[in-house]
Amino acid sequence: MLKNIGNSLREDDEEGFTLVELMVVIVIIGLLTTLVVINVLPSQDVAMRKKAEADIATIEQAMEMYRLERMTYPPTLAMLTESTDGRGGYIRRLPDDPWGRPYGYANPGSHGPIDIWSYGADGAEGGEGDNADITNWE
Repeated sequence: MLKNIGNSLREDDEEGFTLVELMVVIVIIGLLTTLVVINVLPSQDVAMRKKAEADIATIEQAMEMYRLERMTYPPTLAMLTESTDGRGGYIRRLPDDPWGRPYGYANPGSHGPIDIWSYGADGAEGGEGDNADITNWE
């Protein structure tokens, strides 16, 4: 059956969404997106800190292997990847911290025989939360 609406004819069973229905769906999608972003972004920061902690533990293990074979710690982190005199290659590649900076290394360390650290998200010593230093002594 056709109805006369204004100057045009329209069938009764014509399907489609109204503007109000579309707006409700868009608002719901926006709310869901906001909830996901609020819950996912802090997880990324935690994951970056955990990766830095795991990298430091891996570097520290490679240091110990180097020390056991050579009776001393290497003067630089880069020496962990080098193979000299038939020995070496204690770590395949030296990672950067999750923020793209090289890990710090001191031999001898002020907190132990060796110190390995990342300055965290801000790249500066100290800080709290995401900016806190990640070290092998704490």
